[in-house]
Amino acid sequence: MKAINAFIIFVVVMLVSSNLVFAQDAAKVAPDKVKVLLDNDKVRVLDFQLKPGESTGMHSHPNYVIYFLADGKMLTTLPDGKTSEMDVKAGDTRWSDAITHNNKNIGKTESHAIVVELKTH
Repeated sequence: MKAINAFIIFVVVMLVSSNLVFAQDAAKVAPDKVKVLLDNDKVRVLDFQLKPGESTGMHSHPNYVIYFLADGKMLTTLPDGKTSEMDVKAGDTRWSDAITHNNKNIGKTESHAIVVELKTH
């Protein structure tokens, strides 16, 4: 019986921990870099600003659109450790399905983007 209780506790802890790692709100993970501009029942709009070398920390988004306000170069890291680099230009607009990732500004200028997260019902 003790082994079963210990196993149940272990599973609960792992589930809670995985939610903490994989479902972090960007505005809570990096409040000095991410500001909530609008939050209603349809969308949430975030303002991301990263100086060269800064990272957001691992965070999650539902489906979203991102609009870049400045040229930049970003390194994206997924929870499994896979990485990709992205060069962006001011005015670039991209769609992304729901994702958990970390972004790091690997460029020489401040990165600035507006993210519109879509809420589903």
